[in-house]
Order: sequence, then C-alpha cells, then structure tokens
Amino acid sequence: MKKRLVLSLTLTALAGLSACGGAPTATPPDPGPASAPADTAPAPGQVPPTAVPTSVPTEVSMPFELTSSAFAPGESIPEVYSCDGDDISPPLAWGDPPEGTQSFALITDDPDAPGGTWVHWVLYNIPAGARSLPENIPLDPQLADGSLQGKNSWHRLGYGGPCPPSGTHRYFFKLYALDASPGLTAGAAKEELLQAMDGHILAQAELMGTYSR
Repeated sequence: MKKRLVLSLTLTALAGLSACGGAPTATPPDPGPASAPADTAPAPGQVPPTAVPTSVPTEVSMPFELTSSAFAPGESIPEVYSCDGDDISPPLAWGDPPEGTQSFALITDDPDAPGGTWVHWVLYNIPAGARSLPENIPLDPQLADGSLQGKNSWHRLGYGGPCPPSGTHRYFFKLYALDASPGLTAGAAKEELLQAMDGHILAQAELMGTYSR
C-alpha cells in the first residue's frame, strides 16, 4: 500500500512540473570577448604602400647662352656660311636674358685677321622678346622686326662670312643683352655700337666657330 502511495505522489509531481513549463530553459553560450580588428600591417618582407607625390610641372628657363644648329662651339663653321659658299648668316638661338632686358645687339668678328680684328656682322635693336635668328638674314638696313644692320669691315651692311687668306681663323659671335636700345640708326660701325652700349650691358653670350682655307 505504501509503495503505491509513493509511486502515485511521484507521478503527480512530474505532471505538475510538466504543466509549469517542463525542464529549465537552456542558457545560450557566452560568445566570449569581442574579436579584435584584423591586423592590416604588411607581412614580413612586404613593402608597405606609399603615397605617390603629385608632381607639378614647372617652366624651365634656358640659360643665356648663344648656340647654333649649324655648328657646335669651337667646331668648324660649314662652308655654306663662308665666302667660299653662299655667304649667308648661320642660324642662332639663345636662352632667356636677365630681367630688365630691352634689346639685344650682335657683333661677329675675327681676331686672327692679319691686319687686326675683322668685323663680319653688326646687328642691333633686336627685340627683347627674340630668342633666335634664322638662317640667311637679309642684308636690308632694317629687318621686319625692327632690327638694324650695321657696317662690317667690307663697309657693307649685314653679314659677311668667314674668308681668311689662309690657315684657320676663329670667329666670335657675341650677343649682348641691353637695358635700353642703342639709339643708333642703321649703318653704325662696331666702335659706334660699343660706345652706345657702354653702361647698358646686362649680360653677354658668346659662340666661337672656326674656318680654314
């Protein structure tokens, strides 16, 4: 009788638990501490990327030097520019002059001539914005850009090419940057130009070529 009573009470208790919701609800597992952000450092031996600087193009000025596409400094002047050829002036070019330049002047001479320095070309009032002279400058007293021709040692206007009696001579093309115009008319001699330029020369560029006969 006692065994039956105990069994009956046990079944009654289990039924009560079932009515109240049954077994306790399981607690969700603890996710643990938050994960650290991924390491972005480069792997050993890997070069980290670097920012490429943006280059800003800048204008580069040429130095105030006199050059020719026809011959290099100290080299032989081609025959076409001499009295043995077409006797035309060679092409010349130069860089930016000093600030304040108002005009250019050009003198070409031969210090090796037997009777003393021989003048081959006198040109002045060249505009300050000019950076070159083309080949075969006309022999006119005044050029289209306002440049003026002086007299050479042949007493002629414009360019006269190398024409040594014999041997090798040096020919100096000298370009002057001036802070004013010389104030001369066409037909001035070298000495007159030098006197007019006195005290007004800001810079000088020189190109020497040779010629042999």
